[in-house]
Amino acid sequence: MTLANTPPHWSALTASAARIEATPSATLLGDDERNKDLRHTLAGCHFDFSRQRVDGQILRELLELTRVTDLAGKRDAMLAGEKINASEGREVLHTALRDGAPNAPALMREQVEQTRSRLYACAEAIRGGSWRGYSNRAIKDVVHIGIGGSHLGPELLVKALAHVPQSQVAPNIHFVANVDAQDISHALDGLNPETTLFIVVSKSFGTLETQVNAASARSWFLERTGRTDAIAQHFIGVTTNLQAAAEFGFAAENLFPLWDWVGGRFSLWSAVGLPILLQIGAQAFSQLLAGAQTADEHFASAEAAQNIPILAALLATWNTTALGCNSLAVLSYDQRLALLPDFLQQLEMESNGKSVDTNGQQLDYRTMQILWGGCGTNGQHAYHQLLHQGTSRFAADLIMVANDPWERQEHHQWLLANGIAQGQALAIGHRPTDPGEQHKYVGGQHPSTTVVLDELGPHQLGCLLAICEHKVFCQGVLWNINSFDQWGVELGKKLALPIFAQLEGQDSSAQDPATRRLIEYLSINRS
Repeated sequence: MTLANTPPHWSALTASAARIEATPSATLLGDDERNKDLRHTLAGCHFDFSRQRVDGQILRELLELTRVTDLAGKRDAMLAGEKINASEGREVLHTALRDGAPNAPALMREQVEQTRSRLYACAEAIRGGSWRGYSNRAIKDVVHIGIGGSHLGPELLVKALAHVPQSQVAPNIHFVANVDAQDISHALDGLNPETTLFIVVSKSFGTLETQVNAASARSWFLERTGRTDAIAQHFIGVTTNLQAAAEFGFAAENLFPLWDWVGGRFSLWSAVGLPILLQIGAQAFSQLLAGAQTADEHFASAEAAQNIPILAALLATWNTTALGCNSLAVLSYDQRLALLPDFLQQLEMESNGKSVDTNGQQLDYRTMQILWGGCGTNGQHAYHQLLHQGTSRFAADLIMVANDPWERQEHHQWLLANGIAQGQALAIGHRPTDPGEQHKYVGGQHPSTTVVLDELGPHQLGCLLAICEHKVFCQGVLWNINSFDQWGVELGKKLALPIFAQLEGQDSSAQDPATRRLIEYLSINRS
């Protein structure tokens, strides 16, 4: 269903939505020509959209939306470096980080190449043992401090690609994001400051959580060494605010730039990805970038009907705005992708979780779904019960890997069988004919996309994540929202500042009564 007063190009789809609601998924899946049109492969990544609840007519209507919204023109504007992030007056050129923006300014491309060269040299020094701490010992442990876009992408890829064969032993990489002291305490437990290196990532070098954790890391290091002069050997910074980082104690040669034209949630391809580079090495990291560039080139040139990120965006937007699917379950049928839902939560919900359009007008139609998920087959013994027999409207993405590097093929066959079966059950359901077994009724009719990677390698994963990025942009265009700001996030940060001061003893009377009572309760009951 649609909400009242939706834009004309969405209101026109109301009749189609009503018609498809009455069409069983089994009928749609019985049309093999339709199914063929909804399967696409790129760089070892296979996208099967055939279980989406669309027919040929709806596909044509959705493709017409790309013309109505000038999706191609806005795509070209982004790739050319126009300032499409209007609320912040910035370009959006994360594609330039993987050479996927050939029309980007020459200076920008030169900066990217210079930084990448320095980054590769830094990683080689750490991995090869020539980077030495203050006591002339090689680095064994790396603690990465960041949050949000500075954290989620690197942690996902470090863990997803840990199986990639290495010519050198990678350091142990620990991630710290939460301002909760338990997070950094756990990461530092048992580490030797002589062989520990910290990477602090903060675009502004003003992110509260990262500042607090970086200060604690610095204190931990100094308490154990007493060597202020050794900070430079044990701390690397990635930021746009080079001056603030220098005041912290970072050596200039150990600082890597970020740029305003790269949003945090699109930044894993930059110096933010140093932990990934440390884990997999320069050759594999280059393959990651190459996979993303393949997706960039496909997005820039393929016709809409064959353009994977455009199709993914059209179908996801259709599910949300026309069919009323308020939730998207990302189900990873590969343990190495356990963190993929976490990464996509930020990428998609921080980008498109908006209720104001690019003209500053309040929206009265649905935009971004609530994205969540987990690993199969674990979820099948938990929340899949609700998916199959609950009352909520949702869509699902199922992610599988055709081949795995282990020698337990029976495990993998069962994993794949379960992933395929779940997609089938979500679409077809089960309708018992015996009146005594109606408790076994499973409605089905839930739209889903199945993504199969030939293998979980850096090239395939780079391609997949870049497609997800482009899907986000396309959805923003279709909904007429700016996918590249995050003012809702900024509000929470702003409100926390006076509350912190009030928890420290300042007057809280200016707060609303509910907030004031919470502050008073915590102040009384903290030891």
